[in-house]
Amino acid sequence: MTVTTAKWTIDEYHRMIAAGILDDRHMELLKGEIVEMSPEGEPHAYFSSEAGEYLIQLLGNRATVRPSKPITLPNNSEPEPDIAIVKRLGREYLEHHPYPENIFWLIEYSDSSLDKDLQIKTKVYAEVDIPEYWVVNLRKRQVVVFRDPQDGEYTSKTTLTRGTIYPQAFSDLAISVSSIVNI
Repeated sequence: MTVTTAKWTIDEYHRMIAAGILDDRHMELLKGEIVEMSPEGEPHAYFSSEAGEYLIQLLGNRATVRPSKPITLPNNSEPEPDIAIVKRLGREYLEHHPYPENIFWLIEYSDSSLDKDLQIKTKVYAEVDIPEYWVVNLRKRQVVVFRDPQDGEYTSKTTLTRGTIYPQAFSDLAISVSSIVNI
């Protein structure tokens, strides 16, 4: 027996949201599949909140830091990364969530969702050329930095537990690893 999974478009997903079908569930769309999101534990909520505030102060008016808000991708995906650092487009975001060309980099905080964030989301983001993606492994207190997407894969992967990260979009900006994961 062959099992066929129904795939959804972004428009169909938005219609489900507007109709209230997904009201009682925390979901995201990944490559046409509606995926349930794991609930946030205390460490996840704490670290992502503190890091978001740190990045807002550090970036100032250079970018917008969007915590736990959707982004819209052309591969029928609308994930909600824990932190999205995006171009400051102001009221344009009333019309659409950030597209790949609006995104500087994304950050996911992972514990129970670690496999999804390291395997599935790296492909979803690399496929649409998100230039940089960080996965914060809460189990090991480390930041995995993915860069240089090519042919649906990131060609660079670095794992850090201390030191400084210089995001590609802001190469003059020194971000302390401890401010992202060991606050």
